[in-house]
Amino acid sequence: MIARFSTLAGVATLAAVLGLLSPAARAPVARAAAPPPAPLELQVYGTQGEWRWARQFALTWTIPNHDGGPFASAHYRLRDPSGDIVVGPAHVPGDQTAVQGLAVPGPPGTYEAEVWFEAADGQRGPAARVPLRFDDVRPEDVRPFVAANWLGRTDFPLPIRISRPLGAPPLSGIRGYAVSLTQLPVLRPCASTVACTEAETDLREGAEGDVHLVPHLPEGTTYVQALAVSGSGRASARAGEAVLRVDTTSPAVRLLGLPSGWTNRPVNLTAVASDTGSGMADGPGGVPPFTAISLDDGRPIVAAGATVGVTVIGEGVHRVAYYARDLAGNVDDGASGNGNPNPPPREAVVRIDRTPPQVAFASQDPGDPGLLRAIVVDPLSGPAAGGWIGVRRRGSGDRFAALPATPAPSGEVRARWSSDAFPPGEYEFRAFVHDAAGNAAVSSQRRGGGTMVLFNPPKEAANLEIGLTAPDRRLGGALRAGLPVRVGGRIVNAAGTPLSSMQVHVLERFGGGLPDRSSGVVTDEEGRFVLQLPPGPSREVTATFAGSARVAATAAAPMRLAVRSAVRLRASAHVARIGGAPIVFAGRVVAAPGTIPAEGKSVQLQFRLPGVPWTEFRTVQTDRRGRFRYPYRFSDDDSRGVRFSFRAFAPAQGGWPYEPAGSRPVAVRGR
Repeated sequence: MIARFSTLAGVATLAAVLGLLSPAARAPVARAAAPPPAPLELQVYGTQGEWRWARQFALTWTIPNHDGGPFASAHYRLRDPSGDIVVGPAHVPGDQTAVQGLAVPGPPGTYEAEVWFEAADGQRGPAARVPLRFDDVRPEDVRPFVAANWLGRTDFPLPIRISRPLGAPPLSGIRGYAVSLTQLPVLRPCASTVACTEAETDLREGAEGDVHLVPHLPEGTTYVQALAVSGSGRASARAGEAVLRVDTTSPAVRLLGLPSGWTNRPVNLTAVASDTGSGMADGPGGVPPFTAISLDDGRPIVAAGATVGVTVIGEGVHRVAYYARDLAGNVDDGASGNGNPNPPPREAVVRIDRTPPQVAFASQDPGDPGLLRAIVVDPLSGPAAGGWIGVRRRGSGDRFAALPATPAPSGEVRARWSSDAFPPGEYEFRAFVHDAAGNAAVSSQRRGGGTMVLFNPPKEAANLEIGLTAPDRRLGGALRAGLPVRVGGRIVNAAGTPLSSMQVHVLERFGGGLPDRSSGVVTDEEGRFVLQLPPGPSREVTATFAGSARVAATAAAPMRLAVRSAVRLRASAHVARIGGAPIVFAGRVVAAPGTIPAEGKSVQLQFRLPGVPWTEFRTVQTDRRGRFRYPYRFSDDDSRGVRFSFRAFAPAQGGWPYEPAGSRPVAVRGR
């Protein structure tokens, strides 16, 4: 029957090819369906074939294209490491692409999952296979090895070695180690108490990769915990623990006894160190602390603990370096530790000068003999400001009196001797100086040798004259009030040579309580000067010359400048009726402001007849402005037809700064 079916089929096929059959005979012949293909991309979800410590697995796959239509179901089963089926077979709908919660029932090992499709007609496709690696065995406990002493700056980077797990490793092997470094002892390396993730595993080079290199740590106490992690992520049951004490800051060091500048005595220095971390006291778990001082790059003077001292004696500039090492080994000595250079030590400078300066008087300038100069030389600390020059009468034994100092450049002391204020004679001088270190020096010697002695007066003598200039050259009489006055004079030296460009001071001293008035004028090339004085009352005029650097002071003889007061008078009429109305005489005394007394100025009213001198007939007082008024009645018949002359006369009076003077006459005829 089978052979016959095959022969007919072959004939039919051949007839169709040759086109010999009828259309009905050429209809397709039904064929048996092909079995389902194997699932594609079968894998363990989330593991990519790696070891897992959890028993639950999930499988995923992809449904391939199939001409036979959808699959009726998908089947799976699980074989143990020996090949025995331990789960399944089980099935799920044919369009399902995952299986959740596939639990491994046995001990650790590599299991194998199989998945295949089954068609609606019952045909079974080939199976796809994927390994399931399961290992829930914890590695043995480990512990970190750390130094028991304090850790300092040069101990970093710090290697922390982890002890390897004892005994046989888990089936998945040792992935590495999880290490935590925290300031709280309760924090574990991994969030879970049973396993560590890949990210939580700090060392991932297997059991041999047991060194954790720490670049740095904060100061204080750090707690170290370490776990061994298997290839499946299973962690040790208990974390190994250790404690690190970290101090990376060098001690603070103070230098006591350091002078602020130059000094003239030995200097006792003490370096005192302090450290708030590991401290400066010797003890277990550290290196012996010390404090050190070195002078001028010499061998350091080292003392155990927090204090060391040294005395600097020699003159000159000394470089002082000082530093300390704490219990953790931190030290600022500039050396190299663990490949990293230490910071340089702190430095200071000590300056010692125990030799006094040298001082001597320089030669005087002939053009300025009153200027005294003392030259100060000091090769170390240098001259200091504040020296002075004193003077005393030679041989007197008196204390030296300080002369007024003048500004001087560095290395000099200057003073001015106003010889005009000293009587003639010999005077000796002494300079008192000191250097920047406080060394004092005193000298009366000149730089070229000899004692600094001067004879007074050392300046050139001068002669000053002053007087009125024309047309006011009336030394014997008085000048009119209200007019300016020109005075002039001349200055010459003892040889009669004119002294030009000299400042002359002219002082006017008034009476009557008036303030003095001063003016200044400069001589011309001929030594002459001219000065116009403003109007004013009588006064004494003096001219003085204060002297210069080479010319002695002098003064002219005082000059009396007499000024007459100005008096004015007028009459109310020039004809007086006998027995009639009075004639009113009125006038004014003209004077500088403030010169008329508060009670007024007395004024004499005088008359004169031909051949008869001036005769006073009445004295009146002016007001504060110098005005006066007086009515006079003509009653004598003998005055009829007589021509009288009247005037007002201002006589001398206490406190009145003018010379006596009268007004112009006023004529009045009696009728």
